[in-house]
Amino acid sequence: MQDTKVTAIHTRDGRASGVSWQDKDGAHGTISAEIVVNCAGQWARQVGRLCGVTVPLHSAEHYYIVTERIAGVHPDLPVMRDPDGFIYFKEEVGGLVMGGFEPNAKPWGMQGIPEPFEFQLLPDDWDQFEILMQNALQRVPALETAQVKQFYNGPESFTPDNNFILGEAPELRNFYVGAGFNSMGIASAGGAGMALAEWIVAGEPTMDLWPVDIRRFAGFNGNESWLHDRVKETLGLHYAMPWPNRELDTARPFRRSPLYAHLRDARANFGSKMGWERPNFFAPAGEAPEIAYSFGQQNWLPWSGAEHRACREGVALFDMSSFSKYIVKGADAEAVLQQLMSNDVAVPAGQTVYTAMLNERGTYESDLTVTRLAHDQYLLVTGSAQTTRDFNYIERLIPADQHCVIVDVTGQYSVLAVMGPRSRELLQSVSRADFSNEAFPFGSSREIDLGYATVRATRLTYVGELGWELYVPVEFAVGVYETLQAAGKPLGLANAGYYAIESLRIEKGYRAWSRELTTDINPFEAGLSFACKLDKPIPFRGREALQKLRAAGGAAQVKRRVAVVTLDGASQAMLWGGEAVLRTGPDGAAHPAGFVTSAAFGHTLGCPVGMALLQRENGAANAQWIAEGTYHVDLAGELLPATVHLRAPYDPTSAKAKA
Repeated sequence: MQDTKVTAIHTRDGRASGVSWQDKDGAHGTISAEIVVNCAGQWARQVGRLCGVTVPLHSAEHYYIVTERIAGVHPDLPVMRDPDGFIYFKEEVGGLVMGGFEPNAKPWGMQGIPEPFEFQLLPDDWDQFEILMQNALQRVPALETAQVKQFYNGPESFTPDNNFILGEAPELRNFYVGAGFNSMGIASAGGAGMALAEWIVAGEPTMDLWPVDIRRFAGFNGNESWLHDRVKETLGLHYAMPWPNRELDTARPFRRSPLYAHLRDARANFGSKMGWERPNFFAPAGEAPEIAYSFGQQNWLPWSGAEHRACREGVALFDMSSFSKYIVKGADAEAVLQQLMSNDVAVPAGQTVYTAMLNERGTYESDLTVTRLAHDQYLLVTGSAQTTRDFNYIERLIPADQHCVIVDVTGQYSVLAVMGPRSRELLQSVSRADFSNEAFPFGSSREIDLGYATVRATRLTYVGELGWELYVPVEFAVGVYETLQAAGKPLGLANAGYYAIESLRIEKGYRAWSRELTTDINPFEAGLSFACKLDKPIPFRGREALQKLRAAGGAAQVKRRVAVVTLDGASQAMLWGGEAVLRTGPDGAAHPAGFVTSAAFGHTLGCPVGMALLQRENGAANAQWIAEGTYHVDLAGELLPATVHLRAPYDPTSAKAKA
């Protein structure tokens, strides 16, 4: 209803149940509803706040001009864009529309959107528009003498990452959001509307929507001061160069681990994931810890390579505090997790289990490490980005009549990963615990002393080497770090960052959520069916779908599968992900066969290495089909010979991790 304001969102038992409204004449009422959808545009954040839902977007001023007729401009003139100048042009009634996305935008509505505000423009701001106008004059000199018919300045909302926001709010059942389209509403509308409608009907996404899922944000992303500073940058990203591994610069540093200052002083370059400041790499003395962006090998590659080799050959220390961490506790904790996790979590206390968490289609919602702490308590660890998403997924599937709760403890524990062939030697020097293979086997977890601190040590690895993850209460994190650094100095202990983790894990063929593992991929395709116990006593979510796949042949009959690709001998090349993989079969014809999902430079292998999703159109993508083909990766038009590996090219038997 036009000229009508939503004044309240009603809830009942944790679900949206209706809305109250009032029109400009004072008439008001309430509409009961089973489903409420917030498509309120730049008002979506305010509407969400009516029911405690975070919708992180902020308005910014957005500009374009319309000129009078210009000689030579005709209706068939193509739309023109100049990304370097942040501008675009298109014909309108014989003149030009010229607008753009300036790199330093001007947020609007800092005190909230005034009332009433509808179908209105904002005052002209030629100073803010100047950078666009100057660049436009270089491309279209005729603008210098053209008459400007109208200057348009209207507010539009932008999100913290420039992707729109879609899905059911994690804070409130049956309350959905479709907002924050960042000047791409018309282009995205059809697909976004279909995806949202299917989500409402099915009760969960029917496709991989992670890049736009509302659960990629947390409550702290709704902070207005943070949003105000962040949207200054995200508006301009429309025309900014999309460099590989580009980091956003504004509203940072944001979430900091207790070790932030120590790592900063050690010359860390920080990236951001779920707001966490995480070390990408460490620059050597005399070098600025900054990224020189390019599409080829970037400046940090040799520095990250040194960290990679330190982990492979000696010992390295990683700050993984951004891991999402939950405690699941209660008399029914085991039964609840058995219904949610594909693997068997009915294990003794002190043992870890790697498992998938699936939907009813048998595809990935997440992959987790589950550690049993006691008969009624588990520690769940998942990726940094999924904190809200995984918590929400698990919490909503805990039956109301079960004695079980989940608590997010991400911020209560730092995680220090000590990895490498000398990790046992280092830890043994600072603890009375026995780290021998017999006393502390792979997959076990226990509390140990470390210096003055008591921490949980879990023998796992995401880099393919012998090592332990140390879960440290935040108040002890600095002390533990300093103790390890002092004891590790004679062993050559190196600080290492997430770029090294990426190259190490891809050489080892370890999969990553949102890249190799998505809601479109099942465990047979991912090569991880070993983590799915299809015959355990308690059926789990997605088991029926996997049983049908197994009956049809399982991994031997899937049309898609995840594999590792190496560009052997291409030591000067760099893969980033998204590159096409071509397969030449016995008939001699090359056909597209998939794409690279994750990539890095494999410093141990001496060449670029990636994970790839390969697909066969007619028939199974089995080992024989893969072995019969020859492969190339299309790197910016250059076809580079590639080798496909169904087993990890580095330590395929995991002998080093279990030594």
